[in-house]
Amino acid sequence: MGVATSASADAHMDESPMDESGVPGPNEDPYIWLEEARSDEALDWVRAENERTLASLENDPRFETLKAEALAIYDSEDRIPFVSFRPDGLYNFWQDKENPKGILRRTTLESYQTDNPEWETVLDIDALAAAEGKEWVYKGSTCLPPAMEMCMIALSDGGEDATIMREFNMTTGEFVEGGFELAEKSQGGIQWLDADTLLVGRDFGEGTLTASEYPFTTRLWERGTDLADAPELFRGQADDVWAGASLLRDASGEVQAMTAFRGVSFHESEYFLYDDDSEEWIKLDIPKKASPYGIVDGQVLLSTDVDWEVDGQTFPADSLIAMDLDEWKANPNGAAKTLVWAPAERQTKRGGAITAGALYVGMLDNVVGKVLKFNYEDGAWTSEEVALPDNATVGIAASSNESEQIMFTVTDFLNPTTLYYTDGSTDPMPLKTSPARFDAAGMDVEQHEATSADGTKIPYFIVKPAGMEMNGETAILMSGYGGFQIPRLPSYMGSTGKMWLERGGAYVLANLRGGGEFGPGWHQTAIRENKQRTWDDFIAVGQDLVDRGFTSPEHLGIQGGSQGGLLVGTAFTQRPDLFGAAIVQIPLFDMLRYHLIGRGASWIGEYGDPRIPEQRAWIEGYSPYQKIVEGVDYPTPFLWASTADDRTHPAHARKGAARLKELGQPYYYYEDMTGGHSGGVDNEQRAKLQALQYVYLMQQLMDEQTGG
Repeated sequence: MGVATSASADAHMDESPMDESGVPGPNEDPYIWLEEARSDEALDWVRAENERTLASLENDPRFETLKAEALAIYDSEDRIPFVSFRPDGLYNFWQDKENPKGILRRTTLESYQTDNPEWETVLDIDALAAAEGKEWVYKGSTCLPPAMEMCMIALSDGGEDATIMREFNMTTGEFVEGGFELAEKSQGGIQWLDADTLLVGRDFGEGTLTASEYPFTTRLWERGTDLADAPELFRGQADDVWAGASLLRDASGEVQAMTAFRGVSFHESEYFLYDDDSEEWIKLDIPKKASPYGIVDGQVLLSTDVDWEVDGQTFPADSLIAMDLDEWKANPNGAAKTLVWAPAERQTKRGGAITAGALYVGMLDNVVGKVLKFNYEDGAWTSEEVALPDNATVGIAASSNESEQIMFTVTDFLNPTTLYYTDGSTDPMPLKTSPARFDAAGMDVEQHEATSADGTKIPYFIVKPAGMEMNGETAILMSGYGGFQIPRLPSYMGSTGKMWLERGGAYVLANLRGGGEFGPGWHQTAIRENKQRTWDDFIAVGQDLVDRGFTSPEHLGIQGGSQGGLLVGTAFTQRPDLFGAAIVQIPLFDMLRYHLIGRGASWIGEYGDPRIPEQRAWIEGYSPYQKIVEGVDYPTPFLWASTADDRTHPAHARKGAARLKELGQPYYYYEDMTGGHSGGVDNEQRAKLQALQYVYLMQQLMDEQTGG
């Protein structure tokens, strides 16, 4: 139901043939018309598919209970209100049943430390959306240091990545009349040079966007002038992924340098420093997989993802390197370099923060979190481990540029997240803890390794219910990501614990090559021509679960979103016999046309370019859309996407569903027609999406009679 009839498909067949590069055109792909996100025909198809899926899943007697459980967690008033430090208080963005679109609010540190902080609403997104007749989604603010009073608020209509921006006064809680405004939606953003000057990277019209549809020029915009007349400050190239100019500030907010970058691929950039004397951009002689990291104690820091040989020394991949700030500004390619930190075996850094006088770096040590504190004293770097709980996932939640105040999160699969705080004078102490959302009594967590196709050991976690028997009958939900050097780490399971574990299911998290769990090398060994290694790793974990007796194929489900959606797509098309269910969220799926859909062209550095025959051969070997063929019995997948997703784009999931329909394969398809890349824009819709997925999993993996 809802897929184009033969006549409708034929009407699209003659638009253009396969081009000379071998990329499929309408003669090879009858569903290219679904790549028009909001065409009437495509949306009619979406509505019909949604109606069919909802009729099956919403009518399941478990749906309303599951939705209520998820919504209670999302709307709970006792969850931790995470904050950011600003000079006038602690800021939090909050959504609940009374404020589905959310409010930006602030409180004092003294009040925040109580059980019931007193909040002052600064900006009400629900009221703004109602007044303007828009589906506004708050996308953050960029504020002028050090006071952080004047800000540019980013808003998205419906949740897409492209935003508009308006000047806002945090003190008065009002938009500035006649202030800076970027009224046309675009990718890109701004930085404040001073109170009356912005660096602006946007879509300025023809010749200012890359093939990935990101800006590659930056203009210097002065208050009271027309943006169209603003002089161009920096220009990359049209074949970059993106490019732009930026400001390098110290902790006090003072601009120490103006920099620029050209993203020559998703993972590689060239950096430049503006020389005030010559009024020219000086290219920095650093690896393309290295970047500025910040300023601490008069030292400018760089991070590198590859080994860097310079000045007779080698800095290992993933290390931090320091140079004297004044020396670097005077001689950016000749300043002496010092090693600040380098990873040991199975270590990698993960995020960082700079306070008024220190550098904090999160790290993973064999997928266990730690935080190191660095200071530059008497011409040398010192470091110490921050006293936080062991054997947990640890993150930096917030830090102050004005003081030594900093907050950390500590979490794992079964224990609710705890927020720790210190003002720098003592070890961090617990400040707030989320309540338990599910009964974890008797549940345990184990870590195992699977052997991938090339012999590499792939670690994974399994969270098991109490009394689980090794008889192959437990329903397991397995998740992974394996891309873009992003790690997947243990975190409190919350809604999954309530909706899945409490009902007897188990959960597996796989740490796949292509991700960032063990540093840049773990990522770089599974990209482009070696991307199949990621899919092999995931399949190996699934096979290991069956071989050990944890589960069996009819009870093994897989789930992933975005790159993880591609992961799930490759898994169920390459090993349809191994899985009983597959949730394919906001996926990449048609990898022979991905560079033409959404922001796909930006990811050529990860996957390769299907226009180049050699690289197309890598991609064609696994592209899920092309691997859906006649004569194969696939597990019934659940594909879902978002109409407003301008990143991976709903076309991928739509086309996968259409191909399955054409071949008579059972499937579910659902499209959130208001959310962006992450799905629902409010808690009600998020809860609905969660409930639909868990009903589907129960039908496929737990019920005696399953079907599509």
